[in-house]
Amino acid sequence: MVNRDRLAETFKFLVEIDSVSKEEGTISREIKKILESMGAETWVDGAGVKIGGDTGNLIAKFKGSKQAPPLLLNAHMDTVEPGKGVTAVLSDGVFTSDGTTILGADDKSAIAILLETIKIIQANDLPYGPLELVFTVCEEIGLLGAKHLDLDLITAEFGYSLDATDTEGIVTRAPSANRLEFKVHGKDAHAGAAPEKGINAISLASKAIAGLELGRIDHETTCNIGIIEGGTATNIVPNLVTVEGEVRSHDEEKLNKITNAMVSSFKGVVDNHKKMSSDHGLPGLETKIQKDFSRTSIPDDHPAVKLACRAADNLGRKMITKTSGGGADANIFFEKGIMTGVLGTGMRDMHTVRESVGLDDMVRTTELLLEIIRLHTLD
Repeated sequence: MVNRDRLAETFKFLVEIDSVSKEEGTISREIKKILESMGAETWVDGAGVKIGGDTGNLIAKFKGSKQAPPLLLNAHMDTVEPGKGVTAVLSDGVFTSDGTTILGADDKSAIAILLETIKIIQANDLPYGPLELVFTVCEEIGLLGAKHLDLDLITAEFGYSLDATDTEGIVTRAPSANRLEFKVHGKDAHAGAAPEKGINAISLASKAIAGLELGRIDHETTCNIGIIEGGTATNIVPNLVTVEGEVRSHDEEKLNKITNAMVSSFKGVVDNHKKMSSDHGLPGLETKIQKDFSRTSIPDDHPAVKLACRAADNLGRKMITKTSGGGADANIFFEKGIMTGVLGTGMRDMHTVRESVGLDDMVRTTELLLEIIRLHTLD
């Protein structure tokens, strides 16, 4: 029933439209045009204005042909860099880029699958209930589109985000995350003539980082320092360094414990040096902690999980619940009361120039989604 050639053409069309975060306007207009040609009612919300992008989230609704609770289906429109000038290459049934950019299967494989699913339903006059499609912006830079989604446009109480790898898994558990920023203020001085007159901000930050436990803390918790920026020249004692990191955990108590440990390490190093410093108020420390997203935990007996498992079983496949270490729009939807499981499209090596997705996997997910919609309509 899935038109493989059409699905492949749609995917190629989508990935070759530039849509890095905050620049999703062009692809949004193209998707909107396709959806409206299929009879959808569409809206673009105000998220773009709030986050400094060139468009907001695209919401499309299909009334359906049968009475049923509305079902949410989600994908994000933005990609990471290097994501401009993508050339899609299909070889032996697998899509890649030409090696100079990412492919954009994350998450345009999902968009192509959603569009193909609706086309099949309409072409074959299949019964279906109301569908609410949400195509978000700026997912890759902090789930910003989902965070600013106009919830007045959404009535669905559960659904699915297509934003994972495994086509036989549904992510029902994902961690909370805190984002941290530390600014260590030192004192500049000539590094050759009078280094003793300076306070090396980079050195202090390094000592604080050395006191941290990074990487996988336990099976539920991770910690990372990802960005260090500071200094202006090798002959100047640096007076400022900015350090950015994150903590993720499926346990809120552990999340807070590691977050506090990071803050304590930086504060301890700065305070100890300040005791020995004759410079009033130096060194200094600015700390910013931001809740990036909250954890997801969907019970195995929730309708979203049971529906996906039944659909897979009907297709002679397995469907296992999975725990993820990453965040997705689903985290934000869950936080807002919309139970959203994450399904896979087969994409691999995301965020690299080696990214790929198999056409067979996209077909499989389209088939799964069709069966989910069919069962949901019958229920």
